[in-house]
Amino acid sequence: MKVYILQLGEMANCTYVVEHKGKALIIDPTWDMKAIYKLIEEEKLTPEAVLFTHGHYDHVTGSHELMTKYKIKGYINAADAYNSNLPEEDLITYQGDYKAKIAGLNVEFLSTPGHTKGSVCIKIGDILFTGDTLFPNACGRTDLPGSNPREMSKSLQRLAKLPGKTIVYAGHSYGADGTGNTTIEKEVKNNPFIKMALREPDNFEDII
Repeated sequence: MKVYILQLGEMANCTYVVEHKGKALIIDPTWDMKAIYKLIEEEKLTPEAVLFTHGHYDHVTGSHELMTKYKIKGYINAADAYNSNLPEEDLITYQGDYKAKIAGLNVEFLSTPGHTKGSVCIKIGDILFTGDTLFPNACGRTDLPGSNPREMSKSLQRLAKLPGKTIVYAGHSYGADGTGNTTIEKEVKNNPFIKMALREPDNFEDII
């Protein structure tokens, strides 16, 4: 399995293309479809599905065009399908945690509400795509419509229980090194929001 990273748009969004035996999963395709098409064509990949971490516009813009071009569907939590403004026929929806075999890979959608009601983290092996739930030394905003700081606290507690070696690819390149890459071990050790969620979950909303 190989992960290609595309940083696209004015909000430092990360679109990820996960390749397995020539097949591709596209996570949060947005903004610049031509850049995504170029990668797919250069690497001779066959897109099998789109996976969304949540439905905010900066994670879905242009994805209808991509799904139409490749005749594929997008997986999204039912609680966030309305956020995406994508046609129903584009989507495969699910509720809560969900597992699927896609492109020969075992894909786990972990329900992690907080940033939005339907936010998920997508786990493939020891790699976790966290969307806007977890960033290096930060977490997603909880002051938006549909956000909930107490739910974010619970979601961060959940992620903290994953194996420390789990590699994290976040939805924006907000890390100090200019990427969205980190590990669960690093975040449990350094991330002030995870520390607060673990230490004082009832006071979490006071700092976010």
